[in-house]
Amino acid sequence: MDKKMTRRTWMKSSIAALASMAVLKEMPACAKIEATQGMSVAKASKVYMTKEISPASLVRIYEALGRKATGHVAVKISTGEPGGHNFLQPALIKDLVKEANGTIVECNTAYAGRRSTTEEHLKAAREHGFFEIANVDIMDAEGDMRLEVRDKKHLQYNLVGAHLKDYDFMINLAHFKGHAMGGFGGVLKNQSIGVASSHGKAYIHTAGKTSEPAELWNNLPEQDAFLESMAAAAQAVADHFGDKILYINVMNNISIDCDCDAHPHDPELQDIGILASLDPVALDNACLDLIYAIQPTEGNNNQPLVERINQLHGRHTVDYAEQIGLGSKRYEIITI
Repeated sequence: MDKKMTRRTWMKSSIAALASMAVLKEMPACAKIEATQGMSVAKASKVYMTKEISPASLVRIYEALGRKATGHVAVKISTGEPGGHNFLQPALIKDLVKEANGTIVECNTAYAGRRSTTEEHLKAAREHGFFEIANVDIMDAEGDMRLEVRDKKHLQYNLVGAHLKDYDFMINLAHFKGHAMGGFGGVLKNQSIGVASSHGKAYIHTAGKTSEPAELWNNLPEQDAFLESMAAAAQAVADHFGDKILYINVMNNISIDCDCDAHPHDPELQDIGILASLDPVALDNACLDLIYAIQPTEGNNNQPLVERINQLHGRHTVDYAEQIGLGSKRYEIITI
């Protein structure tokens, strides 16, 4: 395969193949938000939620977590592939970034596009307005570094941007939406694929077969192996930071496509709110439950996203992340 194949071209030709590789499993029509029913609340992770999506509410939910970002703070977002428009906007996140005195961090992509090289990636970040609110660091601009992984079922290590070592604290600030390969993207994806260098992305996407981006598309694994690799990589980043990390999902502009898509499908869901936790598994699970619980109506149709998640067995990422000890799927929602 030509290594210059664009992500969009590849998606059109292979999403059906990805779906067929997935272990298809019927999911419940909805999952109760009261996930701790029949359990001790003390055993459930706290997930804070606000329906207000604004700069002020983003700061409030960060403060509600009770874990102050200190030292050199990385704010991990998606800078968004040029052409797309659903990524978290600088105007929304600026107050939080300034409150934490943070640096916006990203890594280069493993597919051909405007963010596959540091020079073009920085240009894209500037075009999208992120330099107007903070410094932007492409963490693999000077290569990558290895992190130990606890779960070695597929990966022997995690390849992340070399600049990760420069940061004392991470705010994992994710845009919750669909994804053409993982079914959905939230904090687990933002911390695995998102923190991985371009070579690390190839390594995760191929479940350890290769770290060469040019060889990625010819080495796609069985679907669950990819999802499990994401969980293992996310755990490696969590282990690296220890208690110096927190997690936020913004549920707005919820397309079935990721912000890495230059031509994403228009959102078919209404905005839901902002959720945050110190447990990334509980957080992504709570967001999934909110999506599944929606009763479809005109202008608020969850079925395309639910079908994509089910087709790609997306919830397995959360299941496996819990299995390997990254966090718990059990949670209680605390409205602020």
